[in-house]
Amino acid sequence: MHHKYKKRLIFISLLVLLLGSYLNFRYYRHHQQLSISVEAPIVTHQPEQSSERSLKQIIHDLQKNVMQISVETPYSSRVGSGFLYNNKGDIVTNAHVIEDATSIQVTLSNTETYPAAIVGVGETNDIAVIRVPQLINQRPIKFDATTRFDIGSDIIAVGSPLGLQNSVSVGIISGVNRSFDIGDYLYENVYQISSNITHGNSGGPLIDRASGMVIGINAAGINDSDIGFSIPLIDVIDQLTEWSMTANYEDLTLPSRYQSFESSMSDYEEDSYYLVQYFVDNLAIHDYINAYTLMGSNLQENISYSDFRNDYLSLKSLRVVEKKASQIHDDYIIYDVALEMETQEEDLMVVSYRFRIALENDQLKIIDYHEIDD
Repeated sequence: MHHKYKKRLIFISLLVLLLGSYLNFRYYRHHQQLSISVEAPIVTHQPEQSSERSLKQIIHDLQKNVMQISVETPYSSRVGSGFLYNNKGDIVTNAHVIEDATSIQVTLSNTETYPAAIVGVGETNDIAVIRVPQLINQRPIKFDATTRFDIGSDIIAVGSPLGLQNSVSVGIISGVNRSFDIGDYLYENVYQISSNITHGNSGGPLIDRASGMVIGINAAGINDSDIGFSIPLIDVIDQLTEWSMTANYEDLTLPSRYQSFESSMSDYEEDSYYLVQYFVDNLAIHDYINAYTLMGSNLQENISYSDFRNDYLSLKSLRVVEKKASQIHDDYIIYDVALEMETQEEDLMVVSYRFRIALENDQLKIIDYHEIDD
């Protein structure tokens, strides 16, 4: 009797244990399926910002690698555009831009100017590559040479038709597979775009608005119209790459002479004022590194990059609103300009600044700037 009672107790204990395990399992599964609700959460989810950069930022970044190309021939002078496409200092442009050149000079967005050598020129394709050794290892422009774009794609055409201040035109690809010839050059299956291409725009990049990458080389336009034509990069990238990869410095085709630098500061008046505007634009878009490189060595010695950057961290907006005065001297040019400025501490206000521009190692630099009283 005692033995049977003991066995019954063991059975009941095992049953209670199993029942408890089962209830715990059901409780766990139930709470796994419940959603947790918080009335006033301390931490909230912030969606990621769009990867698509603003048009202003895209254009600013492009300008660093879009160049003005000045060409002298035995018969005339001409201006075109080009863009840096690799870290060898190679610049893509149109063949008709450098045709019959005796002198080729490349001017960057920071007004630095260098002679260029010819790497390759198309005979029937209106494409060419020139090289500037001083641009070796400079970060090139990004490009898409694997995609063929369709009608309706948003584009940006960049060039230098009016001098150093890069011209920007926004539009769309309005036609594809257009073919025609101009002189000795054959244009096959090119993009038609809703942006006019002038002589100075020739050789500049066609940009895909969505990615900010180069997709074509602007080549021709119809006068007094918003119709231009651009050579798809996908069709010519192999030729451009072959020229660049096989060219040796010893074998480069050099123009017979290089144009000498101007000797009078008055010849630099337009370029030096552009440098002031470009400096201000860099600060406005918070590109402190590029702005710092526009300053002369003495100015950089007096203020470190970190201190320079800290001076403008609170800047919300900045632009040139007026050139108030200019003075041209033998060795430098002075500009007094009105700047519209807004910071985190101050509301929108207009202040006057004086900039002194001079040549340093044959390149224009800002050698001094400071606020002045009106």
